[in-house]
Amino acid sequence: MNEVKVKRKSPWRLVAGAVMALSAAAIVGQGVLASLNATAFNTVAENVNSGDLKLSLANNGVGFSQNINNLAPGDVVNRYVTLKNDGSLDGINLSLKTTATGTPTLLSDAVNGSTNQALRLTVSSCTVAWDPTTGTCTGGTITQEIAASTLSTLSNATNLSSGSMSSGAFKYLKMSLQLPDQNERTINGTLPSNTVQGGAVAITYTFDFAQRVATTTNS
Repeated sequence: MNEVKVKRKSPWRLVAGAVMALSAAAIVGQGVLASLNATAFNTVAENVNSGDLKLSLANNGVGFSQNINNLAPGDVVNRYVTLKNDGSLDGINLSLKTTATGTPTLLSDAVNGSTNQALRLTVSSCTVAWDPTTGTCTGGTITQEIAASTLSTLSNATNLSSGSMSSGAFKYLKMSLQLPDQNERTINGTLPSNTVQGGAVAITYTFDFAQRVATTTNS
């Protein structure tokens, strides 16, 4: 009599089949959950533009384009320049720094221990353009922006007293350079030591300002 042999399935095959069945069910379930989606966006693009900060300097009259020659003690030479905020952002903290080289006695009082020897620069502004031929501020208001200071002092940036400039604004400046009154004696054609006579300096004026204070707006 022939025996009928029944082949048993491997337990591992049973487990694998169960795993596959569960995976298929999971995939089907995920497909159901992910079948619906929604999206929203602005149909008109929002444009964002950054501002810029620009400062320009122009001579009013001869300005800084012409040398100053043959100064004597007590002389004052006024030169006129115009600053403009050419940027779209308002500017604040306008300052001036001078870079000057040349005869030490014209740069600083410290050379002779004097309190009134070196060149002095005073900066004034007018609310309208100065008349460079007469030095008048007709119809405007004059403000002293920087009191008389030596060039060595101004080698550190010094803030102007009214240092805010809105976008498109002008600052009309008078730059007054003076060699103070003082006494020196030349003997038999020999100049005294540490003299202010026969000297020369070269000056670069650098104006600087910063952007307005950052703001937070709501709309």
